[in-house]
Amino acid sequence: MPTDPTPARQDEQQAVLVLRLAGPLQSWGDRSAFNRRDSLPRPTKSGVLGLLAAAAGRPREADITDLVGLRLGVRIDQPGTLLRDYHTVSDYRGRPLPQAGVNAKGVQKPTSPAKDTHVTHRYYLQDAVFVAAVQGPAALVTALAEAIRRPAFPLALGRRSCVPTQPIALGTVRDATLEDVLAHEPWQAGEAARNAYRRRAVRAPEPFSPHRINLAATIDDPFGEDSAQDVPRSFAPRERGFSTRRIRHTWLSVPTGLPAFATPDRPAREAGGHDPFALLGW
Repeated sequence: MPTDPTPARQDEQQAVLVLRLAGPLQSWGDRSAFNRRDSLPRPTKSGVLGLLAAAAGRPREADITDLVGLRLGVRIDQPGTLLRDYHTVSDYRGRPLPQAGVNAKGVQKPTSPAKDTHVTHRYYLQDAVFVAAVQGPAALVTALAEAIRRPAFPLALGRRSCVPTQPIALGTVRDATLEDVLAHEPWQAGEAARNAYRRRAVRAPEPFSPHRINLAATIDDPFGEDSAQDVPRSFAPRERGFSTRRIRHTWLSVPTGLPAFATPDRPAREAGGHDPFALLGW
């Protein structure tokens, strides 16, 4: 029965690398295949480790035992919306398409009756933003942080077509716990989401702090109440397989980074009462 990978030795110095995973499109599949490719609402461990392995220049057949041992936490800063992409697939040579199944010799069977076009549905998250933190031995995490800044291979958010926006690495590696890093890293949502939250804060009755926001997070935890089957055994095309990890779902109170402001019936809540935006009516 699949279990969590062996955790890092407790006497090793640990560090945390913080990643901002954002782009026009992301797709984090776990069990979908063939004509329907779904996406989870958050990055998978396989997807994050694949991004790190690509940055480090590891070929698909390389050993990833050290990466699998990293602890992962993912915070949803901007959930985005689900997009369905309708595809049709045909053979450029004009031949009928084969089936997904294979015969005893490992050769794909022809479709019967002959089929010239397949319809596929692929799902993406659009305009989503996540903060992913990976914790592990300081030497490994520091090397991965450097690789993210100078990647050997192109990086992708789940699928090769999903290109990330910059910055990906948020600052230097941290000497703190995974939970503390996720709770203290400022909100990374886009400008439209931040402005919407600001307007909501202005209209909301007291008490409402515009300086903090509650965000959902999923963290590796051997005693977690849920599980995810997304720990890769290998990225080699012929050796793909996944094991299970225990995870914990939680909520974190995170600093928004929004400046102080006042409304006509509510003074600025900063110490001293000074609010440079009050004159603008914000």
